[in-house]
Amino acid sequence: MRKQLQALRDAMARHTIDACLIPTADFHGSEYVGRHFACREYISGFTGSAGTLLVFPQWAGLWTDGRYFLQAEEQLEGTGIRLMQMGQPGVPTLESFLRSSLQADQTFAFDGRCVDARTARRYHTIAKQVGARINLALDLPGEIWMGRPPRSAQPVWALSTQLAGESRQDKLARVREAMAAEGADQLLLTSLEDIAWLLNLRGDDVACTPVFLAYLALTQESCHLFAQPSAFSPALLDQLDEDGIFLRPYEEIYRYANQLHPQQTVMLDTRRVNATLLTSIPTKVKVIDRPNPTEAMKAIKNPTEQANFRKAHLADGIALTRFMYWLKTNAGKAPITERSAAHVLEDFRRQDETYLQPSFDPILAAGPHSAVVHYSATEESDAPIQAEGFLLADTGGHYTTGTTDCTRTYALGPLNSQQKACYTAVLRGNLNLAAALFKEGCTGSNLDYLARQPLWAMGLDFNHGTGHGVGYLLSVHEGPQRIHWHAASTREAPLAPGMVTSDEPGVYFDGAYGIRLENLLLCVEEEPSPFGSFLSFETLTLTPFDLDAVEPTLMSPQERALLNTYHARVYEAIAPHLPPEEAAWLREATRPLP
Repeated sequence: MRKQLQALRDAMARHTIDACLIPTADFHGSEYVGRHFACREYISGFTGSAGTLLVFPQWAGLWTDGRYFLQAEEQLEGTGIRLMQMGQPGVPTLESFLRSSLQADQTFAFDGRCVDARTARRYHTIAKQVGARINLALDLPGEIWMGRPPRSAQPVWALSTQLAGESRQDKLARVREAMAAEGADQLLLTSLEDIAWLLNLRGDDVACTPVFLAYLALTQESCHLFAQPSAFSPALLDQLDEDGIFLRPYEEIYRYANQLHPQQTVMLDTRRVNATLLTSIPTKVKVIDRPNPTEAMKAIKNPTEQANFRKAHLADGIALTRFMYWLKTNAGKAPITERSAAHVLEDFRRQDETYLQPSFDPILAAGPHSAVVHYSATEESDAPIQAEGFLLADTGGHYTTGTTDCTRTYALGPLNSQQKACYTAVLRGNLNLAAALFKEGCTGSNLDYLARQPLWAMGLDFNHGTGHGVGYLLSVHEGPQRIHWHAASTREAPLAPGMVTSDEPGVYFDGAYGIRLENLLLCVEEEPSPFGSFLSFETLTLTPFDLDAVEPTLMSPQERALLNTYHARVYEAIAPHLPPEEAAWLREATRPLP
């Protein structure tokens, strides 16, 4: 058993706590969290980006999704924590497990700052049904975590209007119009990405996500930014002051919420606002629970952002293509490992002056590691890359002009017929989704079949979404849109012109290999039709698929034409930026299939 788990149980006993929940979360509902907030990782040892730990005195379990089953199984071995594979037959949801495990007069605890208000409301309902109590005022991991990293306060910097395409004043005006339409006097924002987008500010408080820790309260007359003053330069404070944005201490948001006037109407999103903040609002204040208006606004990239996204993907395509040449040339001839290959790719990206940092931890997975959907090489697991099998490389970058996310699976040696058939099926799904022409109003669940059909025809599938939204120099995973055969809710967001979404089918065989191919797609309008408005996709990513892994006879003539057209685009865009030897190689790597 991990000593951290026992220490947590000791703390639970001191506070008379019968069950303790530790999510993967900060105070803002972020997907990725800073080191200060990595409590679940500290207690459990599981390093994946998604998972929830539930601890009882005699039992502990960690719920995570299909991306992390293999990783969690390895990392939880010997910890005394049971892996609960979400969505699998016979595995209860966390909430149903709570309902059957909590007993009358027991106390269930979690840090209310780390659980969104909507989820906390469901926990309260469960506790009430079984006669248990809720304590959301304790930070039990914080009590036992000696040497806990301090809360980050990295410098905040301004994104120019030339890069953002819209001033913060204009964005604030649009949001205030949305508030007025809902009859709201106040808007409380806690999402770090939404605040950064709204104010054209960026930071470095969360690894791989250029945001800063903050809350925001907006009225028709004022804008209060609750953040860490040490992160702002005097010059930036002057800019914000000129735009009517007033900086207040980060922790003061709870007192501000508690002092809201009973006659005010507050708009917020209970999926993002934490439970402690919501309960700080006086009960007589009217609360309107709506999606943050900024969520849909920032998902629709303006013309400047779209143009910049293309620049970012050209720069990224040059780096990825140079990496592919280096990898195919050197695999088996020089000592290369998963981690050293990741460093080489990072070096290629850094050659572009607009490059800032990775958009997520790189996934370079050789052989059996490629079957782990979100594998991340460590010093202990770092495997050599040989001239055999597959290397899966899922990487991305933040540029001043946008964010990228690309996956390629490279053939480093001879492949058998099954490997080629599977690679070709994944490729066909990627191409077919990218070529979709669809009615305005369609959602991702309407299109998902295009990506999965070649695999489903073989009795195969993948246990993750086909596509996620991507932010503009923000989170690489952004809503509200997604592509998945299973609709997320009855309010699934339709795809709309200006949205950037990933296209990433895959297939994975435990202990053997995995294949994933990912491009980013920009949703664009087609010419008007008498039958309605139609949309399509523009592929942003520019780097070859590996023809050494393709079996052309398994592709239809249309699919081969789609691949040839894409590869012609890649060659035309990338070749002028390569040394002659690499450009000659690229011509062969993008050769048309007959």
